[in-house]
Amino acid sequence: MSTHAALERIRAAGVGDPIEVAMVLGTGLGGLADQVENPAIIPYAELSGFPAGGVSGHAGRLVVGTLEGVRVAFAQGRAHYYEHGDPRAMAVPVETFGALGAKTLLLSNACGSLRADWRPGSLAILNDHINYAGVNPLIGVASDSRFVSMTNAYSPALRAKLHAAAGKAGLAPHEGVYMWYSGPSFETPAEIRMARILGADVIGMSTVPEVILARHIGLKVAAVSVITNLAAGIEGASPSHAETKEVANAGAADFQRLIRGFLREYHG
Repeated sequence: MSTHAALERIRAAGVGDPIEVAMVLGTGLGGLADQVENPAIIPYAELSGFPAGGVSGHAGRLVVGTLEGVRVAFAQGRAHYYEHGDPRAMAVPVETFGALGAKTLLLSNACGSLRADWRPGSLAILNDHINYAGVNPLIGVASDSRFVSMTNAYSPALRAKLHAAAGKAGLAPHEGVYMWYSGPSFETPAEIRMARILGADVIGMSTVPEVILARHIGLKVAAVSVITNLAAGIEGASPSHAETKEVANAGAADFQRLIRGFLREYHG
């Protein structure tokens, strides 16, 4: 897998100007990339080290262009740890974003709510995470760079811009802690009770490896979750992937308004 080879293919597609913001679009949220102006669109299959499509709801394309006056790169879909057992599955895409000039990585996901008052269809800005999966994408990195501080991994300045954008858009996102659970099976009600005791507000099967990878190369990070379901056992909930996709699609309009507003705030 080669970041250099992926970068060469992207350059061959006519991408010359550096990007400022990169974004990974989670389940049901890829439509934002369709709004990019003058896009260069490259299937992951043509990009060395990018993930092969394996999860429904992920288009598997890189889209580079301009949105709200900001040079952006959108990854429509991600690789998950549960697909191959590799926490470094998104290392090449994240490193490629950095090589393209990105200073900020904005992550998104569909997640379950551990709080009955955080209802499906609402948004949550992440301010921290709990790595319950217990693996790390920096295992095996042979230098002291692997000892990455994760204090303020979710940039306070970027979170402030997200909240400012939300206010202007008439949105009221929650803010809280995301727990990474490996999947692919959903959590048990007992595991959800544990997660609540440990201080998590939402739970999902992605995002955390990308945060660690991004901080390793010095990118600033922000993340937004679309809450697609109540977690197992809350009000009798029993989550499914079909529910996740359906509600993520329904919440995509508010998500897109928030992100477009964030990009307008980006240089403010």
